[in-house]
Amino acid sequence: MSRGNNVRPTDAELEILSVLWERGRSTVREVHDELNLRRPTGYTTVLKFLQIMVEKGLVQRDEVHRVHVYEAALPQETTQSQLIRDLAARAFGGSPLQLAMRALATDRASADELAQIRKMLDDCEGKTK
Repeated sequence: MSRGNNVRPTDAELEILSVLWERGRSTVREVHDELNLRRPTGYTTVLKFLQIMVEKGLVQRDEVHRVHVYEAALPQETTQSQLIRDLAARAFGGSPLQLAMRALATDRASADELAQIRKMLDDCEGKTK
């Protein structure tokens, strides 16, 4: 049931996805062990979340071997873009400008981050000329 394109992951699901994006294909045990380093998490809880995430289309499961291996259905950048579009639509009237301005006003960006933002803006302006 591949519905991952329209499903907004919960905070707990994003935590699992972050492990899969960092590690790549992983077993339940590997995901559990990584999450457990961050905070105590039950093995069966991680297993249940992964099963739900398969149903939602957020992860894919390789069932060829006795041990199931999971991987994120979409790249991290795609999921982040979907979440940003959703947030912009729900909280900022669909305005990327309002979202960006609020983000920059809320948390102070480092000099390096500001340089990266300037470069991105320069790249965007170069594409429209």
